[in-house]
Amino acid sequence: MNPSHEPHIVPGTEHGIMVVVVGPSGAGKDTLMALAAKHFRGRPEVHFVRRVITRHTHAGGEQHLAVSDQGFASMEQAGSFAVWWEAHGLKYGIPAEVSVSLAQGNLVIANGSRSALHHFKAAFPRLKVINVTATAEVLASRLEARGRETHEDIMARLARGPLTVRGDYDVTDLDNSGSLEEGERRIVDTLNGFLAEIG
Repeated sequence: MNPSHEPHIVPGTEHGIMVVVVGPSGAGKDTLMALAAKHFRGRPEVHFVRRVITRHTHAGGEQHLAVSDQGFASMEQAGSFAVWWEAHGLKYGIPAEVSVSLAQGNLVIANGSRSALHHFKAAFPRLKVINVTATAEVLASRLEARGRETHEDIMARLARGPLTVRGDYDVTDLDNSGSLEEGERRIVDTLNGFLAEIG
């Protein structure tokens, strides 16, 4: 990544907690975040971030603000992002307004990427990471069900990288190999635990 593409980071003096949810394809990260957002709906102290992404509005498993590459670049230059990163040919941005919510002592939850965690750590003093995982068998089954890759490609993908988060982060591993109900309970319990830390 050349210097002009370095993520723009706005440091803050937040009292709340920034939670970044990460995990490999097939782990069910987007699904669990949607279930958690529904559970905490109406709770002003819990804020789920709407990311800015350079992809079509109806693409992907989350509600995001779709912008063009040019639009994203303009927003980045204007300081509109607390953190931004690039992955798989797309650019992702976390709006700078999250610092307002954090300053108010709220719990802010963002869909993130393991490769961008060092940028989040630099931007947010109180950072928690939820690493959504599943067994290799479950991941392979879910990825095959999508029909986007061959079985051989999927197994090669799973063999390439670990499912753990590397680095000095406060990480909660969440195994989502079971039912949706189990996964929802685990992420809700985890987020409630973070809320208790804020007090």
